[in-house]
Amino acid sequence: MARATQTTGTPGTGRTAARHHGNRHGRSEQARLAVLNAADDLLVEKGFAGVTMEGIATRAGVAKQTIYRWWSTKTDVLMDAFLQDVAEDLTVRDCGDLARDLRTYLRELAWFLSASDSGAVFKALIAQAQHDPAFAEDFRSRYLDDQRGRDRLPLERALERGELPPGLDLVAETDQLMGPVYYRVLVTGEPVGQEFTDRLVDAFLHRHGLTAPAKD
Repeated sequence: MARATQTTGTPGTGRTAARHHGNRHGRSEQARLAVLNAADDLLVEKGFAGVTMEGIATRAGVAKQTIYRWWSTKTDVLMDAFLQDVAEDLTVRDCGDLARDLRTYLRELAWFLSASDSGAVFKALIAQAQHDPAFAEDFRSRYLDDQRGRDRLPLERALERGELPPGLDLVAETDQLMGPVYYRVLVTGEPVGQEFTDRLVDAFLHRHGLTAPAKD
């Protein structure tokens, strides 16, 4: 469901943006996925304020009552759409080498946040959280802990392989790696392409006296 808004794939990875297909659990599941896709599409086309439950129902081809069986607000719909996109599109690959793991993951994270429909939903949810404390708490509990776990995973694997020294503050190191990506996506709007994310990885490796293999 993380379709590209400006590109059709992840630069440098050969990935293509995926849409939900199939009907694994009958018509109810088909309707649920149609609603999630519709919410994503409307958010990208009209912005957060332009998304309504009525509009989602019309775009998805379902009755409004069907949506209210599962979700109370449009924010709930968008949150579930975003979490499903994250689960499908932000897998942390294990290449067996820290430099390659970090380069691959940061490239895909940057693409997901900056160039996909899911990234547009993410920015809308972050904005909503600024003036809705209840939603902000829900957003953090349902997304942030899991996301920070994903972000740390390449370092945790490297620690287990002996590539990094025991006792390294993985939380602080992860923040230094991932923080600049989020800062550009959410604050400055500057590019977060492969050259930028690779520089972050190279700086991390240099800081810890590690030698990077040739870039892919």
